[in-house]
Amino acid sequence: MNLVTVCTAFNPAQAHMARARLEAAGFHPSVAHELSALSFDAYAMGAGGIRVQVPESEAEEAKAFLESSEAAPDSPPPDASAP
Repeated sequence: MNLVTVCTAFNPAQAHMARARLEAAGFHPSVAHELSALSFDAYAMGAGGIRVQVPESEAEEAKAFLESSEAAPDSPPPDASAP
């Protein structure tokens, strides 16, 4: 199974937030290079980040999902029926 990087983060919390969103949506993500980033200062930046990866067959849909969820507002729109 080939894995494709769909998101790159520079700290483990960001990577695991993306992983959790993907997992909740039914994808099969994994996080790569997290432990190395924790072991060596500035490793994540120098190595291109901590990678969130999914199987190649899910890559396009997972990228689109992450892009749409990042563009979504943090709060729901105001209720149109409210005075």
